[in-house]
Amino acid sequence: MEFVIPRDEENKLLFKLKERTDTEAKRMQKYFEMPDLSRTTGSPLFELVERIKDVPVQKDFDVINIPEIVPASISFDLFNFAPDHPNRSKSDTYYVDDKNILRTHDTVFWYYYLNLPEIKARIANHESIGTLCYGKVYRKDEIDRHHMNIFHQMGGWYLKPDSEGTLGLDDLKNVLSEIVKTVFGQDTIYRFNEDVFPYTDPSLEVEIQVEGEWVEVLGGGMPKKEVLANMGVTGYNGWAYGFGLERLAIISMRLPDIRLLWSDDERVKKQLVLGKPFAEVSKYPPVVRDISFVVQNNFIPNDYFDLVRDVAGDLAEEVELIDKYEDEAKFGKDKVSYAYRITYRSVDGTLTSEEIDKLHKSLEEKTASVFGATVR
Repeated sequence: MEFVIPRDEENKLLFKLKERTDTEAKRMQKYFEMPDLSRTTGSPLFELVERIKDVPVQKDFDVINIPEIVPASISFDLFNFAPDHPNRSKSDTYYVDDKNILRTHDTVFWYYYLNLPEIKARIANHESIGTLCYGKVYRKDEIDRHHMNIFHQMGGWYLKPDSEGTLGLDDLKNVLSEIVKTVFGQDTIYRFNEDVFPYTDPSLEVEIQVEGEWVEVLGGGMPKKEVLANMGVTGYNGWAYGFGLERLAIISMRLPDIRLLWSDDERVKKQLVLGKPFAEVSKYPPVVRDISFVVQNNFIPNDYFDLVRDVAGDLAEEVELIDKYEDEAKFGKDKVSYAYRITYRSVDGTLTSEEIDKLHKSLEEKTASVFGATVR
């Protein structure tokens, strides 16, 4: 069965967001309006979801579609995130207002699913339950070829009454093994390592071997009893997992750049086939420019990455910190000098120096006006 959580509260928050004129509000509106590739037919992320839905053990699981704007209390407090966890910070998370955020992880589906009247009835009848959830998540992040601040996650879980026995890590490992083989092939070499998450214990990660290197692809664990109790459920145990769809797609297709997943170029799109190494349409050359500036020491690098996205859009392939230092005699008290190397490259065509000079000049001007920086 598929459940769609009503968006009434989300729509109210979006309306307020659209009334604002500040840069952060406009930025969040733009991110929110970007398509959900996990629900876009023809996208390899959509194909991944369909394959994973068909893994036998979870073929009959419910599917839940949840809001993308969620209360921070649900996202962090109910899931036992420590008070000082970096995800709570406005430097890591997009806050729509003081209480609501663009969701940072799709595990929040636990809360929405357990509060459905139909599911409460099943739990009252001591029935087992299983669910899948997928969609966009948002985190302030660096800029490089394998990371974006908007990406897609997929998660699943299975709970059963304690009276019917206790599920163990081997049950979870069996599910994750099937997902690995479904996505990457039956002969994939993989292993399990211990991991730590705020809401599962014990926890693990799955790594697969890619060209002789071990690469993390999945994570999961056994939901903590206290976290389930936070959501009003006792007397149940189970397993849960979650992962980023982009990571799986990039590995499956040997994709050189995450931005290609969003391309509208038909030459690119027809190359995006799971299990088939991506053949470069054309390797357009990069254009590299450096920028250095002096700012107050409360400067937040993740905010700067967002500014670069505002100015350069998807032409910014990578932003690398190449220098940072303080010199009170030279810059003044509480001032820090930063230097970044920005690699501009289009996935669709060759950029000219003139184009990038104009773009980079705009970035320098915005750096000065937005952060009160002195560009050097």
